[in-house]
Amino acid sequence: MQFIVMAYDGTDDEALSRRLRAREQHLQSVTQRAEAGEHLYGAALLDDDGKMIGSMMVVEYPSRKELDHWLKVEPYVLGDVWRKIEIKPCQVPPAFLK
Repeated sequence: MQFIVMAYDGTDDEALSRRLRAREQHLQSVTQRAEAGEHLYGAALLDDDGKMIGSMMVVEYPSRKELDHWLKVEPYVLGDVWRKIEIKPCQVPPAFLK
């Protein structure tokens, strides 16, 4: 089952610092999960000045339960980077899965 994950960083003065501290671990995790076929696409969300303020990911897990299990070990969750997470089921058309 595919899901779109919209995750928003905190808006406090330390938000970007927390993101940068956890970023390398986050990127390593994403790489491993992409190689396993669990993470299909992702991007950093930017504000009008180009500052990272969140993340967008399209992921594929057998169920929401498995997705929730990933979130429990996601470095941006553990590092208190993402403060608001929205998850919706979605379906990526085959043309985009090349």
